[in-house]
This record gives sequence, C-alpha cells and structure tokens, in this order.
Amino acid sequence: MCTLSTFLRILCEKQDLICNVCFFITHNFDFICSDLEVDFGSDENASIVYAALAIDKELQPDKVKRQMSVANGKLSVHFEGVEARFLRASFSAFVDVLTLATKTIEQFGQGMDS
Repeated sequence: MCTLSTFLRILCEKQDLICNVCFFITHNFDFICSDLEVDFGSDENASIVYAALAIDKELQPDKVKRQMSVANGKLSVHFEGVEARFLRASFSAFVDVLTLATKTIEQFGQGMDS
C-alpha cells in the first residue's frame, strides 16, 4: 500500500507532463493539504490552463477545497481535504484535466503566438 505522497508523485509521473511539478503534503488537525505548482513558461499558457480548469468546481466542496492562482508563468494549486481518500480522488481528476489542457497547448499552442 502506498502513501498519499507516493501516489501523487506516481500520478504526476504517469501523466507525462512536460512541465515541472512539485507538491507538498502537510497534515493539520482538521484537514490534509497538498500544493501543486506547474511551470508553463509563460503567463499566457498558465492563464489558458487556469481558465480551462477553473470551470470545473469540486464535486464535494464540503470535503475538498481547491484554490488556484497564476504568477510568473506558473499555475499554483492548493488542495485541502478532510480525508486522504477525498484529496487523492480530487487530485487525480484534476491532474487528468491538467494533462489534457497541457497537451492541447503543446499540440496547438505554437500557432497561437503568431
């Protein structure tokens, strides 16, 4: 059985993202937190991904909260969950959509600059 941090690291590696992914997990008395930072290299690309991901709200906002921000070409995401299993499910679904948005920019983004 793997720990939550191992699961999240494997998930990021399996998605084959071309960006730098870092996350930290902290335990508090009432919730578990995870921070994800993805470097897209430009504010434009990070903002495009932010806009695509901001539409989808958490399915169980009483169990998991997600806060996103963009700065210096990086998308930063902070997750808080009441249990590891809710955090794991939310993080996994988020990384799936993040991967799709990233691959879309990689495939079609070069033509957007001109």
